Formats: sequence, C-alpha cells, structure tokens
Amino acid sequence: MMRRDYRRLAKAAALAADSKKAVDVVALDIRKESDVADYMVIAGARSSAQMGAMSDAVEEALGKRGLKVLHREGRPRNRWVALDYGGLVVHLQLMEARQFYRLEQLWERAKEVKW
Repeated sequence: MMRRDYRRLAKAAALAADSKKAVDVVALDIRKESDVADYMVIAGARSSAQMGAMSDAVEEALGKRGLKVLHREGRPRNRWVALDYGGLVVHLQLMEARQFYRLEQLWERAKEVKW
C-alpha cells in the first residue's frame, strides 16, 4: 500500500480552508508529539456558514487527492468541526471556540508547516 504524503495533504487542506477566507490557518507537524496523527490543520471561522463552506472545501480538495474522511465530529452549527483523515486531522472552529480551546498552545512543541 502506498504511503500517503500527509505533509502535502495538510498543505492542501490549509489552502482549501484559506480559499473560504478562514482566519489564522495553521498547519502543524505533530509526528513527535502524537501517536494519533502526523499533521494537524487548525482554522478559524467567523460564522457557521463559513465553517460549513470551509469543511466542504477541505473535503473536496482532499477527495480529489484520493482521501476520504474517516471520522467527522461536530457540525458547522456547533462551534467546531473535526475531520479525521488518519495521518491528518483538520480542526475548523468558530473564533470564540478557537480562542477558548487554544489548540496551538496544546501543540506548542509541534513544528509549523509553511503552506
């Protein structure tokens, strides 16, 4: 089985979220910090409608690269959507949830990936 390039996929997810005007998109290399995934993308949204558009854009972009969501948590009308792709997890959060949970600080030792 072919090994997926999750770094490239994380960049694609970040670009897809950014294409829907996501706020402060961050891609992190968490391989040394996590047993669950290799990369994480975190993006903020100003509204649930925007978060839904971001989620659709990420799923479409990664789907074109042959990747399907393994697990989806939350809904855009909630404050948070998490898309689990195995080696990549994408967190889309309304800004107040993002400021409250501060995921970047939980993963402060992770290396940021330029996208």
